[in-house]
Amino acid sequence: MKIEQIYTGCLAQGAYYIESDGEAAIVDPLRESEPYVEKAEKEGAKIKYIFETHFHADFVSGHVDLAAKTGAKIVYGPNAKTEYDIHEATDGETFQLGKVKIKILHTPGHTLESTTFLLIDENGKEHAIFSGDTLFIGDVGRPDLAQKGTLTQNDLAGMLYDSLRNKIMTLPDEVIVYPAHGAGSACGKNMSKETTDLLGNQKNNNYALRKDMTKEEFIKEVTDGLLPPPQYFAQNVAMNKSGIVSIDDILAKGNIPLDADTFDSIANHEGALVLDARAPEAFAEAHVPNSINIGIDGSFAPWVGALIPDLQQPIIYIVEEGREEEVVIRLSRVGYDNTLGFLEGGITAWEKAGKETDTINSIPATEFAVHFDAGDIQVVDVRKPSEFLSEHVEGAENLPLDYLNDNMEKLDKDQTYFVHCAGGYRSMIAVSILKSRGFHNLVDVAGGFKAIAETNVPKTEYVCPSTLK
Repeated sequence: MKIEQIYTGCLAQGAYYIESDGEAAIVDPLRESEPYVEKAEKEGAKIKYIFETHFHADFVSGHVDLAAKTGAKIVYGPNAKTEYDIHEATDGETFQLGKVKIKILHTPGHTLESTTFLLIDENGKEHAIFSGDTLFIGDVGRPDLAQKGTLTQNDLAGMLYDSLRNKIMTLPDEVIVYPAHGAGSACGKNMSKETTDLLGNQKNNNYALRKDMTKEEFIKEVTDGLLPPPQYFAQNVAMNKSGIVSIDDILAKGNIPLDADTFDSIANHEGALVLDARAPEAFAEAHVPNSINIGIDGSFAPWVGALIPDLQQPIIYIVEEGREEEVVIRLSRVGYDNTLGFLEGGITAWEKAGKETDTINSIPATEFAVHFDAGDIQVVDVRKPSEFLSEHVEGAENLPLDYLNDNMEKLDKDQTYFVHCAGGYRSMIAVSILKSRGFHNLVDVAGGFKAIAETNVPKTEYVCPSTLK
């Protein structure tokens, strides 16, 4: 028996390869199918099953494409209704995979169809669970994504409480937990950086698995502090329920070179968004006017999903040579399938063609400190509220990047703003968006709050009211 976690840091997502006696199963595959096909071929195995723990909201699964290429059967748990052929398993149903078995544990709560897959080894021992978004390391799945009709997040949280206690916590402590996500995913609140653990450790350390916890306490703690889900989540769920375009077709359309004139024409006459996936520093030096910077060396796909509302938006892109296919694949993972090509030769080719470029005024934290000491400057902090509350520049305004599109009216186009995040990645995204919307008096603080903290710029820490005398 072999189990391999295939972890994708950008999405903080874990897919799984399970193999026994020449038969393989894939759990929660990403959009691109080739890595799984190649893995099975290398191991001399045939992919028999594709197990989906639920309808994913934070990424588009590659199950339909993978099934078409391998003949594998797609398996969901109860309550899963799709527009393509699946096996809708019943609670307690088992599937033979070589010498091991996969047992269905229906665990609704995160969603109604959420299912945990229990792996029973060659000796009949309960070996591991593939828990999807039901149980994470240090956390559990958010219960607000499948609300509909009269079904509330509290109703779902109550179901999750029952699922955990009746289906998961009854399993032996030595069972290994393989979740669908780790720290950084928006599918939970407080996930650990660890991506696997023993169930016994989770029973002792995961706040949501406390033995003395009542259902009412569970509902309150699990739902407390939930931020609105990214706007693309609902659209990804819909895509995962319906037929999905093959990644091969998406690459054929999106991974094509465009000369500067063609690139310019598509941007100006076909309504395409110009996405610059280079590093923030390179974007600041020179970029195509009105382009948006979301660097590929970061949480690229989730930020695209959070900030570009329309999944059908035509996108043309700029990236370092050799990474063009990577951009298309990572966009498709969150449902952006309408990529139309890349600028061949990058920004250098653009400039050689005599095209106009723009720049961003990006300064080091030491220079920011000089401006701050001079007085009367406007500081915009685009970090999350929790980061801002922890510590921030005195007098700064918090406009989290996640909700920048909804709060732009709070800013004055005639005012100069010094914009920062934690390390410089998010602030450049924010500045590029604001600049494309007509805000030109912007200064990016390179290195973000981490660099600012090393200067003498005064900071303010949040003090809990209960500690005040």
